[in-house]
Amino acid sequence: MNGRKKIGGTKRVAIDLFLFISMIAAFAFYMVPFVLIVLNSFKYKRDIIKSPFSFLAEKGFMLDNYKAAFDKMNYLRSFGNSFMVTGLSTLIVIILASMTAYYFVRSKNRISTICFSLMAVSMIIPFQAIMIPLVSIYGAKLHMLNSRFTLVFFHVGFAMSMSVFIYQGFIKSSIPISLEEAAYLDGCGKLQTFFKVVFPLLKPITSTLVILNVLAFWNDYLLPSLVLGKKEIMTLPLSTYAFYGTYSADYGAIMASLVLTVAPILILYLFLQKYIISGVVAGAVKL
Repeated sequence: MNGRKKIGGTKRVAIDLFLFISMIAAFAFYMVPFVLIVLNSFKYKRDIIKSPFSFLAEKGFMLDNYKAAFDKMNYLRSFGNSFMVTGLSTLIVIILASMTAYYFVRSKNRISTICFSLMAVSMIIPFQAIMIPLVSIYGAKLHMLNSRFTLVFFHVGFAMSMSVFIYQGFIKSSIPISLEEAAYLDGCGKLQTFFKVVFPLLKPITSTLVILNVLAFWNDYLLPSLVLGKKEIMTLPLSTYAFYGTYSADYGAIMASLVLTVAPILILYLFLQKYIISGVVAGAVKL
């Protein structure tokens, strides 16, 4: 009996070790492009062409690429535009999607069922199929292009279906209605019940949706390129593309611009990661 346990334990350890090594190898392979971009952003163009995979350049690290990218991209202005569009869009999506999903779950009538079905079906429509009509309508007919608020409006509209769908499944399976009934008995109205009882319990899924939507809005290039045409309201992806088109031969500066574009969202994700984990644990304990 002890021999069987020992053999079984050894096999389990070997399998776990193999899976761990495989995971590390897959992670390293996945990170190779980003690591190369970071390393080459500190090199001169000659060193990048000569030895793109080397860790150290012949003349050492240099910061001229970042200075050039920072100036040519108008980084502070582009960062402010991206921050405003991403933050406002995410905030509106979280509030509206959570309230809409809560209504769909708790109000069992034909109208809510039809509306939820239409929102779910709309997720299968590719954006490329409707982008030209949208630009034609809002640009030629309504003259609403070249506005950050129009871009926020588009972001909210395209992100609502997925967010409502995810919120709806979480509320339906994880939020007990008895808590809401207890709040009603204590004198809370529907809005008070939602914001004081239901919404705090949505913290795990809210944290997840914040990350998903922030990543989508911050990194989006196609929609802002259709809506925003003025340089003073360009987001970071647009300013990075404009930088490519003008200074495409300066490889080091191009890679520096990529790092400057990705770094803020990466820092945000690392900062929010502990809140996502703690939110998941707290939500599980409460439920």
